[in-house]
Amino acid sequence: MEGNKDQEAEVEHLHKNVTDQFSTLLSSPNEDTLSIAWLRNLLDVFLCCESQFKDLLLTASRDHTVSLDRLIPELIDRMVKSLDICNAVSDGVETLKNLQRLARIAVSALEQRPLGDGQVRRAKKALNSLVTSMMIEDNERISSFKRKGNFPSLSSNVVAPRGGESSGLALPVCMMSAVLVFVMWALVAAIPCQQRNGLGTLPRQWGWVQPMIGFQEKISKKKGSVGLLGEIHGLRKLGQSLIEFADSFQFPAEAGRLEEVKAQVEDLAQICRKMEEGLEPLQQQIREVFHRVLRSRSEFLHVLDQTAKLSMPAG
Repeated sequence: MEGNKDQEAEVEHLHKNVTDQFSTLLSSPNEDTLSIAWLRNLLDVFLCCESQFKDLLLTASRDHTVSLDRLIPELIDRMVKSLDICNAVSDGVETLKNLQRLARIAVSALEQRPLGDGQVRRAKKALNSLVTSMMIEDNERISSFKRKGNFPSLSSNVVAPRGGESSGLALPVCMMSAVLVFVMWALVAAIPCQQRNGLGTLPRQWGWVQPMIGFQEKISKKKGSVGLLGEIHGLRKLGQSLIEFADSFQFPAEAGRLEEVKAQVEDLAQICRKMEEGLEPLQQQIREVFHRVLRSRSEFLHVLDQTAKLSMPAG
């Protein structure tokens, strides 16, 4: 009885932790949503919840208070899919690094004073490469959506436990499945990648999952983008505007127009700094998530294997 009370307390603690952390994250101002900083916070929250969940599940298994063979096969399957997504998204970060390098070339050229034809031509070449690269990624993404639907597919749903299953560890297992689905969905939505296969939809009857569903519905309306990362939106908008400036540039440029362009170049430089500072740590976090999920899956499979051996008849 004491063990069951401890387990119930741990389940309640996990539920509160997931609810509080995701509610805080999803109440961020709109301009911060799907930024590099926001994604890094999302992965921090995931790693924290995943660690707490695994400790709870493995402790219960060692204490023989739960049979994992009935609880986690579907979660393990989602883990395998999430590993593919992590690999694809990590490759997508490399695409973002290339976009950032092109933007940085343009910034360096347009910061020169006096601004002459040579600097503008150099900036225009980099910006055209930037916009063209984004258009190519856009076309691939749109074609993929037409084949498979908006963002990750809805082929495997997270189903909330019912009746007697709603007690014990069925609830945290389902909760962790929902968290995994949402985190991978957000990564694919934000970062250009070739992985479009999702992990499922979320159960609507849970109060704590409603902010995730609302977030998904809002983001799903933003179609036709190489990725919905906030910094990508800035690159696109500023890149196109500066190309228009370069197309009409005549030396010497009007002072008023130069001041307008200077402000846009400063904005572009700020985005470059955010990407320079954030993309490598984000990529490292994605790799950490990959290895954490891989390790947890191996531990769960080991427990299932041991349980199967113990249940085999002697002889």
